[in-house]
Amino acid sequence: MTISRSVCVYCGSRPGTRSAYSEAARATGAMLAARNWQLVYGAGDVGLMGEVARAAQEADGRTFGVIPVHLFPREVGKRDLTTFVVTETMHERKKVMFMNADAVVVLPGGAGSLDELFEVLTWRQIGLHEKPIFLLNTEGYWAPLLALVDQIVAEGFADPSLRDLVVTVETVAELEEALVSAFA
Repeated sequence: MTISRSVCVYCGSRPGTRSAYSEAARATGAMLAARNWQLVYGAGDVGLMGEVARAAQEADGRTFGVIPVHLFPREVGKRDLTTFVVTETMHERKKVMFMNADAVVVLPGGAGSLDELFEVLTWRQIGLHEKPIFLLNTEGYWAPLLALVDQIVAEGFADPSLRDLVVTVETVAELEEALVSAFA
């Protein structure tokens, strides 16, 4: 089976407080598998990371996980992935994930997910890539972040075009539609 595309998913290593976050992670993993798109993610078997990967696997999807050696115990490195890569550093992890993806999707998460998002957003802003970036705004999770981006633009620290570098979707169905469009 040939993989048509790979989608990097950044998300929490914790489940968060709302069941909708885990439901969206599982739906994302299942959707990627149904579309024959490989999941690229942080190789953890905890939180939303574990949910998205297990759902992709249950739907016979391909999974490409990347974990730094120091996070292996904490994030419970998921060894049963199609491809499993252990790196020395976080920087290597992020590079390998990004280089093996055609698009980036960010589900709810914490500081690590924000770090990953802002790194690929900055790279896109300065012209280092043109890969599409999507925020899955489950139950309005990313609303404060979107307001902050508006504040950054309003205060003159970024061009209004910054807003156009990330596409915000509310549901996994909208995410699927947006990815299909981006890959067309």
